[in-house]
Amino acid sequence: MGVIEIIKQTIMITGFVLVMMLVIEYVNVFTGGTWQKKMLSNRWSQYLFAALLGASPGCLGAFAVVALYTHRMVTLGAVVATMVATAGDESFVMFAMIPRQAFLIHGMLLVLGIASGVLTDICFSSRVSRQPELCEGFELHPEKQPVCSTRGQIVKQIKQCSPARGIMMFGLVLFLGALLNGQIGPANWDWIRITLCTVSAAALFMMVTVPDHFLEEHLWRHVVMRHAPRIFLWTLGAMLVIQVVTQQLYLEAIIQQNLWVVLLVACLVGLIPESGPHMVFIVLYAQGTIPMSILLASSIVQDGHGMLPMLAHSRRAFLGIKGITFMFGMATGAAGLALGF
Repeated sequence: MGVIEIIKQTIMITGFVLVMMLVIEYVNVFTGGTWQKKMLSNRWSQYLFAALLGASPGCLGAFAVVALYTHRMVTLGAVVATMVATAGDESFVMFAMIPRQAFLIHGMLLVLGIASGVLTDICFSSRVSRQPELCEGFELHPEKQPVCSTRGQIVKQIKQCSPARGIMMFGLVLFLGALLNGQIGPANWDWIRITLCTVSAAALFMMVTVPDHFLEEHLWRHVVMRHAPRIFLWTLGAMLVIQVVTQQLYLEAIIQQNLWVVLLVACLVGLIPESGPHMVFIVLYAQGTIPMSILLASSIVQDGHGMLPMLAHSRRAFLGIKGITFMFGMATGAAGLALGF
């Protein structure tokens, strides 16, 4: 794979990640956090909804569950279920690079998350507050509607387009045009290309219809400014480094002869509370260098930025949860390698 192809693939991955994050941010604000009430109904629903929030791409679900835990609204097991199930922002990358396998991996993470949550609460004491409190993990504005209600408002926004809206709309038009022309993404019109175009078109519609407040606070500042540069640089860096190393140092043969060491390294890297380092193992798996069991173990241990609020709340809880997910990831990866998975 040449440098130009790597850059094209990086643009495709970054663009897909961003449009998916835009849509998820839109849905989250549109629903107004109503999922919280369902999640708090009983202990088993906590495990299920916590794991579902974790398995949803991005770190928003993880942030929400940590915020609920700080209010003693969910158990420690619910937090563990979320962190085992989540792959952070790398979920978007997996669905962009290995979509078929990504569905299988996230399905397994969901089941493993629920199981780990139950086991954690059996082994460790935990408490749930009787009086629910509002989650502080999301910045919700009930008085602000995420969609303009009249055609006149939409036309006015387009005519008086802010720099942020103009940049985002221009970028989305270029990205969608490149997908339609086959410059980036799949060359043939398969379900992957159709999905990419559909989601991008939906994101473009959002750019036109959302009010300035929603666009500035939720889409521009949170999604584009915070995530876009990091996702692009991590993806490009990982792909370039692996491309050079595998060609010059025959890394593929070395890795395949030391899979148990790679499993340990993948889980140790997963302890870093940061989205990005995990990208290396996604690329290695996409290239056929490591088996799915190692990627699964890495996904179990790593949680993107999801645990950063917990680090601020309680270092003891942070280390405890990280220790549990590390042991669970190592055990799952070891079982997978032993079974040839």
